[in-house]
Amino acid sequence: MVLVIDRVIPEEHPPDSHTLFLKYPSLKDTNQQFLAIQPKIIGGACLLYVQQREMAVTMSYDKSINIVGSDDATTCIVIILRHTGSGAVGLAHLDGSYTEECIISMVHKVQHLSLGVQGRLELHLIGGFSDERHQSEELFFAIMHAVHKQSVEIDLKLACVGEYNTIVRNNIRWPIFYGAGVNVKTGEIFPANFTDKGPERPLRIARQLTGGQQVLDVYDYSTGFLKIGPFNYEPLRGVDLWLGQSDEFILQHLSTTPDVEPPHFVSEVRAALKYIQDNPFPAVTVFRDNKPHYFRKDENTGLWIPLRFEPTTLFT
Repeated sequence: MVLVIDRVIPEEHPPDSHTLFLKYPSLKDTNQQFLAIQPKIIGGACLLYVQQREMAVTMSYDKSINIVGSDDATTCIVIILRHTGSGAVGLAHLDGSYTEECIISMVHKVQHLSLGVQGRLELHLIGGFSDERHQSEELFFAIMHAVHKQSVEIDLKLACVGEYNTIVRNNIRWPIFYGAGVNVKTGEIFPANFTDKGPERPLRIARQLTGGQQVLDVYDYSTGFLKIGPFNYEPLRGVDLWLGQSDEFILQHLSTTPDVEPPHFVSEVRAALKYIQDNPFPAVTVFRDNKPHYFRKDENTGLWIPLRFEPTTLFT
């Protein structure tokens, strides 16, 4: 029982976000302060963008990264875990797949980077909304359950989820914020949208479309390398037929929340479907010899560039 809310360790974690706000009104104030922040528009320079079903952990003295962030979350939730002493920070974009495994891994990595440094672990949740199918609430419950099972105290500082991340327009409930970022140098956490979502996005989305469930750790903070793969996916039946459908058909059938998707949703899904069409067996055509794709930040532009050699330091 190590989830800490308003300096209290509850015997049981809140079953839903509405109960959380009723029992701990201080979180309402924190949410209101966060909602008053104007979302930032972040480009690619010195940015580590984390996609759905991905996570990343880094340190405040990371020479390559200033901002870690993610967006395009409708029913998903972006979680940020930060150690107040060391500045080590982890971010994940969760959709309900491998939630507990991801949180265990993130807690372990942030703790490892904070050995010998006094401080506390602070948790921030942004995303999800009061959707009709209650998918966001199911994910919120899974996150609370997983955090409450950890062997270290974790302070819940922000929960801009559920009713606090919902606005009604034309009788349709929408998320207020679709994403968030954290400044790894200062610890500032803010709502954000990102104009650069990192390399090989169609390949990374293709993994989700074809059932890849695991939350992948995509960044090695010791080397500054972004790592993609290796992974395989099941061939997608009828991909040619999918590509021949209208935008509206793709939106209605490949989104869990078609009414509130960002405007680029269909174009990105189409790009991923085309990638699957061209690479039905990525273990053979994409990740030759079962080797990952590595990228590093260019020293001049701060943008990702591919490595032309196999790094000697591998992810752990």
